[in-house]
Amino acid sequence: MPVYRFEFSLRGGELRARISDRVDVMDLPLEWAFGAGRQAVTFVSRVDKDWYVEHYATWYPALRAWGATPGQSEIQPATLPQAAGRIYSVSDPQAGIAGCFECHSTGAVTFGEAGEAQLTEPGVHCETCHGPGTAHAGDPTRKTIRNPGKLSARQLNELCGTCHRSPPPNGQTVDWNSAWNVRHQPIYLNESACFRKSRGALTCLTCHDPHEPAEKKTSAFYNSRCMECHGNSAPAPKPVCLAQMPANCVDCHMPLVSPQAPLRFTNHWIGVYAGGAKLKPVR
Repeated sequence: MPVYRFEFSLRGGELRARISDRVDVMDLPLEWAFGAGRQAVTFVSRVDKDWYVEHYATWYPALRAWGATPGQSEIQPATLPQAAGRIYSVSDPQAGIAGCFECHSTGAVTFGEAGEAQLTEPGVHCETCHGPGTAHAGDPTRKTIRNPGKLSARQLNELCGTCHRSPPPNGQTVDWNSAWNVRHQPIYLNESACFRKSRGALTCLTCHDPHEPAEKKTSAFYNSRCMECHGNSAPAPKPVCLAQMPANCVDCHMPLVSPQAPLRFTNHWIGVYAGGAKLKPVR
């Protein structure tokens, strides 16, 4: 198996990757950066009018180092082009590169004659959740813009699932033993007894303000969200929960799962976990 060397540099205001196998060299620009930068930043570049490459090397802020891109750590490249990363089609509507751009930008995504990505607006902004804003700009009232807070719990789960993955249709299965699937929060929330029995009271917005990062909230805040039901209509916390100092509902009932270091995702299948298991609750 060839040994590959990766070097990264900033030249002329452009970040580039130089990949070599002691015989040949590939020098590629890192054109697009995907990710908010809290967990990882993965890079994408155009190969030609038909193909894009998701680079093998991803930057991990927690490690302050480069590592294998999520989903590519098991790849054992036999050639230099394979070492560069995974190839995605421009034209494939199901598994092509368009889907990546659509979830990491706002508005329509198209491609030019040379295959260059043409984005309405880079990054995730207001219209991703609130819909087209032209009418609202002309008449800034509540009637001229979509308010996700008015959606039902299931409708909101579907809206957030546009990028975070919606619950699968009847008949389609999910591999609950795959740690990678935990990052698809709407799918797991949909399985939670808390969600199913809340009669629409529990939604994504119960815990998450979409206008600020989740980590800004304290454990006390999330505990208070749980107690809105478990202090009234739902069963009260068990004595073992109240004995925790400090008590933290999320740590036990929504455990962190790490499919690949240093990534960690909160399991949104709210439940009772036993014996160190973190992928699927016992109830």
